[in-house]
Amino acid sequence: MALTDDIRKIKGVGEKTAALFNKLGIFTKNDLLLYFPRDYDTYAKPSPISGLKENEKEVIYAAPTNRPELITRGGKQIVVCKVSDGTGEMELLWFGAPYVRTKLYPGSHLYFKGTVTRRGNSLTMVQPELLGVNEYRIKSQTLQPVYHLTKGLTVNTLRKCVKAALMDLTAGDDYLPQKIKDENDFEGLRDAVSEIHFPKSRETMMDARRRLVFDEFFLFALSVKMMKDDEEVEKFPNELHDVDEVKSYIAGLPYDLTSAQKRALTEIRNDLLSGKRMNRLIQGDVGSGKTVIAIISCLFMAKNGFESVMMAPTEVLAKQHFETFKSALLDFDINVALLTGSMKASEKKKTREKISNHEVDIIIGTHALITDSVEYNRLGLVITDEQHRFGVKQREKLRNKGENAHTLVMSATPIPRTLAVVMYGDLDVSLMDELPAERLPIKNAVVDKRYRPKSWEFIKKEAENGHQAYVICPMIERSNEEDPLADVLSYEKELAGYLGKDIKTTFLHGKMREEEKASVMESFAKGETKVLVSTTVVEVGVNVPNATVMLIENAERFGLASLHQLRGRIGRGSAQSYCIFMAGKDSPEVMERLSILGKSNDGFKIAEEDMAMRGAGDIFGIRQSGDMVFKLGDIMNDAKILKLAGDTVKNSDDKTLSLCYDRGKRFYGRCFSYGGEADVL
Repeated sequence: MALTDDIRKIKGVGEKTAALFNKLGIFTKNDLLLYFPRDYDTYAKPSPISGLKENEKEVIYAAPTNRPELITRGGKQIVVCKVSDGTGEMELLWFGAPYVRTKLYPGSHLYFKGTVTRRGNSLTMVQPELLGVNEYRIKSQTLQPVYHLTKGLTVNTLRKCVKAALMDLTAGDDYLPQKIKDENDFEGLRDAVSEIHFPKSRETMMDARRRLVFDEFFLFALSVKMMKDDEEVEKFPNELHDVDEVKSYIAGLPYDLTSAQKRALTEIRNDLLSGKRMNRLIQGDVGSGKTVIAIISCLFMAKNGFESVMMAPTEVLAKQHFETFKSALLDFDINVALLTGSMKASEKKKTREKISNHEVDIIIGTHALITDSVEYNRLGLVITDEQHRFGVKQREKLRNKGENAHTLVMSATPIPRTLAVVMYGDLDVSLMDELPAERLPIKNAVVDKRYRPKSWEFIKKEAENGHQAYVICPMIERSNEEDPLADVLSYEKELAGYLGKDIKTTFLHGKMREEEKASVMESFAKGETKVLVSTTVVEVGVNVPNATVMLIENAERFGLASLHQLRGRIGRGSAQSYCIFMAGKDSPEVMERLSILGKSNDGFKIAEEDMAMRGAGDIFGIRQSGDMVFKLGDIMNDAKILKLAGDTVKNSDDKTLSLCYDRGKRFYGRCFSYGGEADVL
């Protein structure tokens, strides 16, 4: 049996179960092994009923005070049972599980685990896990993996299938040389994968995670190195000259460029006039004015007789860039074209013909720009927007569409320079750490979930005053009733009911079809939708100056850099904007960490403070959701491992690295995309 086998090769997985796995992006055994837990469940010491906290997951040791009732409500069977532990009494409910009655006898003590809620004057647990004494003892000594699920797929089914797939993972699948493992005290790949799913203890899980995070960073750094080594190019084939139109454009702007923008433009100009091919990263905080830099660079190239392309991560953003560029360059006789996958075949054909005939100067689009059918006439500059959303291979493929084309990469991800050296090892870095003076600072509030009613009322008032709002949730849908995390689908439904039919509300998440996502974002950008409930998919989104509020639920589940990126969706207009960071856990540690965001709107300062604050930390709650799209690794939290991976690549011989690349691709290939949908190592 091979790891590349279809998931249906696992015993007990039929067409129906396979379809559920497919919804999670799991098609093969390999995909399953690399579908890591999102958290671990622990079975703590039981709490007395009298001391239970609402909305917290708790364990109680109690006995039924009566025989459980079976009632039917709305066609659903519900088991109702009251239990007591001597300090208090509470009610337990199970939906669609009549069989639990056979386990509940008055006076018979059992362990119950679930989220505590209040119904009227009494405390309740809905769908609590029921454990016997021996079962609780075993589970309390281990960490139980918790996964993102989809309706119809249980955690027990997923765990069982992972165990089956592990049988096919052997020592021979480990791509890492023994020398590197010994030097860094790494365990073998099979042991690491097994321990990340079924850890014997927190310590063994941390060791496994360290090895797997290293793999992600090492293979990424190796990909960057191989791309850099492939670059034999030093010279740009044609001489470029200063053009008066650039000075005219800058002079005509309704505002003054910041000193950071001027510095970046000087560095780009020096690169373009040097005769060498430019390979530069513009790393600027959210709202620092990177788009203006891109427009000026494209204008420079157009007036020198060359085409420029700009690749955006989403169609909606590409369309917005297209309109921005077209409007900005209206007086300069510049032809701007748009090329995206959703365009009609006839439109795409017509645009491709214009490109090949050099009838356009600037082409803006998505992945459609790198398809084989697109032939550029005189491509001189390649720009990728939000670089962390693209893989290194995609960037390389686009650049190779021209003859030694200049490359300009733009990113709003605030990465300290020490880490940027590894992440962007093939690029010169220009830092834009200054915001335009006319921007009003965003007002921030760090609160707990008790503030939710006030937050909803505030959103309602802003919407009634003609503004718009984002609400960010960490999950798409709940896999079970007791999951404490806010999910997009049920949250949007509840919020829409509260706001009323006059305030249009809708949802957005990454598993929607591209055309659906584009339609939702266009409606929001036009102001038709007033409140958008979304996952972090909006982190790289369109410019909606009318959006003045962002509420982020379970804020502690995100990295600070990611929260800052999300916050950058608001504060883009003339009105005052507000960001509410709502913590799901009311703990001093969580509040202290989130308070960094409350005190500052400077992304680079936030990144540095976040890095300084973190120790081993919360393994699954603080990963940067958007950065490089690593499965486990967090470039800030795991900064030491990132540097180690970069140093290992730097200090290893080419033969070793080539072997690692080939063998690593076999195991990790499709699963670690490094931000690009089609980027396979």
